[in-house]
Amino acid sequence: MTLLETIDGPRDLDRLSPAELDQLAREIREYLVASVSQTGGHLGPNLGVVELTLAIHRVFESPKDAIVFDTGHQSYVHKMLTGRRDLSSIRTTGGLAGYPQRSESEHDIVESSHASSSLSWADGISRAFEMTGQQDRHVVAVVGDGALTGGMTWEALNNITDDNNRRLVVVVNDNGRSYAPTIGGMARFLNSVRTRRGYRALHQSSRKAFDRLGGPARAVYRGVRGGLHGFLSRFSNNEALYSNLDIKYIGPVDGHDEGAVERALVQARDYGTPAIVHVITEKGRGYEPALRDVADQFHAVGQIDPETGESLVAASAPSWTSVFSEELVRVADADDRVVGITAAMLRPTGLHRMAERYPDRVLDVGIAEQHAVTSAAGLAFGGLHPVVAVYATFMNRAFDQVLMDVALHRAGVTFVLDRAGVTGPDGPSHHGVWDLAILQVVPGIRLAAPRDAERLAEELHEAVQVQDAPTVLRFPKGSVGTEYPAERRTPDGVDVLRETDRRDVLIVTVGPMAGIGLEVAERLADQGIGATVVDPRWVVPVPRSVVELARDYRIVVSIEDGMRVGGIGTRIRQDLREADVDTAVTEIGLPDEFLDHGSRGDILERVGLTPQHIARDVTAMVLGSKLPHARAVPADEEASTR
Repeated sequence: MTLLETIDGPRDLDRLSPAELDQLAREIREYLVASVSQTGGHLGPNLGVVELTLAIHRVFESPKDAIVFDTGHQSYVHKMLTGRRDLSSIRTTGGLAGYPQRSESEHDIVESSHASSSLSWADGISRAFEMTGQQDRHVVAVVGDGALTGGMTWEALNNITDDNNRRLVVVVNDNGRSYAPTIGGMARFLNSVRTRRGYRALHQSSRKAFDRLGGPARAVYRGVRGGLHGFLSRFSNNEALYSNLDIKYIGPVDGHDEGAVERALVQARDYGTPAIVHVITEKGRGYEPALRDVADQFHAVGQIDPETGESLVAASAPSWTSVFSEELVRVADADDRVVGITAAMLRPTGLHRMAERYPDRVLDVGIAEQHAVTSAAGLAFGGLHPVVAVYATFMNRAFDQVLMDVALHRAGVTFVLDRAGVTGPDGPSHHGVWDLAILQVVPGIRLAAPRDAERLAEELHEAVQVQDAPTVLRFPKGSVGTEYPAERRTPDGVDVLRETDRRDVLIVTVGPMAGIGLEVAERLADQGIGATVVDPRWVVPVPRSVVELARDYRIVVSIEDGMRVGGIGTRIRQDLREADVDTAVTEIGLPDEFLDHGSRGDILERVGLTPQHIARDVTAMVLGSKLPHARAVPADEEASTR
């Protein structure tokens, strides 16, 4: 039996010797590589926090003490130490979540995987403990150095340091990276601390001295070493960062020296006031393929060969991200006003290609979507056209800036939303399902949803030509797949993908739902129901030709993988009403609920967004309703509608 197999909960760690803890750390890393290589997931971040997580669970008493992970993608080790050793089902339907999840364990506190929020959570929890007399409970917030680029972190620190009556420990897990290398002045400062030779040498010698001492002498040495930490902090200028915040600082500490981390956490815990522990770790620790990967150190992987780190997923069609990435370079070639902005996700959003070609025209602002959007408004004012590329789920964080800084000022800014719609295994906080409902309420905004690679390129070029309003281009995760040519295009840009003489159902598809819409139409035809399928391309504002086409049909069916409540179907219904078109509208989209993790196919099946479900429901509506009867359109009238 391995040591790992004997760990059923955090208190099982208490009996382990330093040598056994080192062995357990090795076993955890070996298991992480073997398991995540089969399922995919966040490998690099978890390899980097093994000793840190062991130390946290030895010093603190979860769940009595609340442990809050910023983003939570580094919580695999935490799961393994809290009764969830088997990661074989992680991120699959019905299996473990890839982030903390309260329904899994009482040890999981915060489920949201959006960065820079952990300190606000910790502030609130610790205040609640203090106000309700729970003085024996601690709060530990584990925040990466990348999250220090987010404004919420500093707003929280401002409030955390407002009083000293709370038992709150902030662990800064400093590995020099968020997804990619951390950027900005904060990153440069922390990097100077990590690379200061004087500190490293003195820290190593002090550790060796500590290991040679007996029990009573160790207690004395801890006090001396605390003084050394204070001296070193001042020597390395770390306290300059936090001194005006009136918060205790310990570090930097070698994050892969479990004993050193443990001692620092004990010191911070025993202060009884808010304290920061600065821990230096290495992303991808112990796994050579990850350490060789300069781009992201195996931040997130699919199925890989555990020995080589090579992907086991055969290359297929180009991804949506790669198509955008290559087309943006062409756009930038043709228009030197175009600049790119990313929020700490240069490579995941595809902006790295433009950065390679035009390094001075791509800006990484860190994990700061709000700042990115308002900065883009300023760039537009200065005569440029910013392209802000973010994951769709993270666009939620900057809604006010889109509304008040971009739209109100009629700024020409293009937002490119990757991972829109149902994304799959990353779970509720990563599905990009709110963008259509949220953004369409912004006055003057224009939303495009390409159905295939050709339309993505086409609509990107169209978007950057708009100089007096925000434009949005949204596309899903994964491969682009099938191209869907149009039978014809209306004067206002709507693509008619399938048209029949018998006008029963007008199917309006949003983006890649075109394939489902076409299959629904075929299934309806088998039931003697005539269906026309259109792709508006630009879904907001609703093109006039969609409204006019709707006049001749018994029912309009909209299909989108955004929220049904407040979605594009709702917008179409409102526009038809304003135009005195009494055609019935049924909106088919996602329910207003948080969707669990699982494959995209499994999720769409569960919510009824499949051709079979939709065709069955529409057939029942058409054949079982009192809708007006369909009519065949005479040739001369049909020609006039073109």
